[in-house]
Amino acid sequence: MGRVTEVWARARSVTVLTGAGISTDSGIPDFRGPAGLWTRNPAAERMATYQHYLADPELRQRSWQARLGHPAWTAAPNAAHLALASLAVSQVSTWVITQNIDRLHHKAGTPADRVLELHGTMYEVVCVSCADRSAMTDALARVRAGEADPACLSCGGVLKSATVMFGQPLDQQVFARAAAAAAGCELFLAIGSTLTVEPAASLCAVAADAGASLVIVNRDPTPYDRVATAIIRTPIGDAVPAIVADLLG
Repeated sequence: MGRVTEVWARARSVTVLTGAGISTDSGIPDFRGPAGLWTRNPAAERMATYQHYLADPELRQRSWQARLGHPAWTAAPNAAHLALASLAVSQVSTWVITQNIDRLHHKAGTPADRVLELHGTMYEVVCVSCADRSAMTDALARVRAGEADPACLSCGGVLKSATVMFGQPLDQQVFARAAAAAAGCELFLAIGSTLTVEPAASLCAVAADAGASLVIVNRDPTPYDRVATAIIRTPIGDAVPAIVADLLG
């Protein structure tokens, strides 16, 4: 890693894009890796597709059961989350854009106003009819009490986690802020993402086109490797703390 340290050592503004790979060390499986959720069970991807979720009450019931046992509820931030949190509270101007819904960046200590959740959060539910939002803990308590598919208490509509499913658009205000953060940094770190889900992955091109150094930290090749300044295959839990140490050192 020493030979590419100069790529980021002098950066005073950093934007980070994190994908599922950053949370695997916390016990949360990724989606498309060798042991990924969708690799092992391709049918599970249907539960993340908006149209299927709305149309199939049985699928929603399975989704609620899956939420009850989601490993994120008990997961703790790992070394990579903690390193990025230390960067975010340093003199280096830092934004963390995440595709993850687990809020481990928040738990690690990254200020909430420096985290942009592109795909929403699993900690809230939203009604697809009236847009009422409430705590996921309340909805899960109703499931534990026997409601297989809890409906909105305000209008009776379908409830879903406050995440962006396949078939749903991103929040355009959040994405605009993310694009501005990508365009305005000196160093753009893409960590633990396959960079195949758009438009999130396109933030790499936004940063590179604006003149930032693009460093990709990921086990496998990505579509954006060809425009990267540096590519790091070292495990994320080792690579990210080392990068942050260089930035702060």
